[in-house]
Amino acid sequence: MGHRSRAETFFSSEERAAIEAAVREAESRTIGEIAVMVVDASDEYLHADTIGGVLFSGAISFFGAVAFFDSAIVPYIVLTALIFFPCRLFVRSFPFIKSEFISPRKRRDAVRLRALRAFYEKGLYKTQAQTGVLFFLSLMERTVWVLADKGIYVKIRQEQLDRFAATVSKGVREGRASQALRQAITEAGTLLAEHFPVTPGDKNELSDDIIAEQG
Repeated sequence: MGHRSRAETFFSSEERAAIEAAVREAESRTIGEIAVMVVDASDEYLHADTIGGVLFSGAISFFGAVAFFDSAIVPYIVLTALIFFPCRLFVRSFPFIKSEFISPRKRRDAVRLRALRAFYEKGLYKTQAQTGVLFFLSLMERTVWVLADKGIYVKIRQEQLDRFAATVSKGVREGRASQALRQAITEAGTLLAEHFPVTPGDKNELSDDIIAEQG
């Protein structure tokens, strides 16, 4: 059996079932289509590995040179070069450490772009009335982005969707992601029903299952 990513195990089976039920209930009141996607991270952030590797190797080498080589510059340079790649691998292996070397703006931009890519990769733009809505959770960044197809933006502004994203982001940080996501989905369903009420013959065009991927 292969290793399961954090995105695949983030929600328990019971939580997944409850979230998918919330999606079905919300969609029962609107022609809007809601999808949920969870990824481990939105970007590899290779620059963060490098910055972290430089800082850790530099700090360790400094103390090593002071303690064992009377602060000589050559041993410091040699030590830094020798342990840079192990330090870089260390930073890469621990997302909570790596995240300290990523700016808030870089995180936001990465999540937004990854969510946009997912919207098209997963075919969420293919609904008949162009009313797909994606709740995109990126775990390493602890950031949520909610975006919609152009049919939604005729009547609903991105600022309104951002409020749902903020609700889920807060829940992720506080360790109650499932509850917060269900709340946001329910509130989104109410807003969608107001502007895009269900019509006779409406079909479920997108799967209600949570999409989970490594990145």
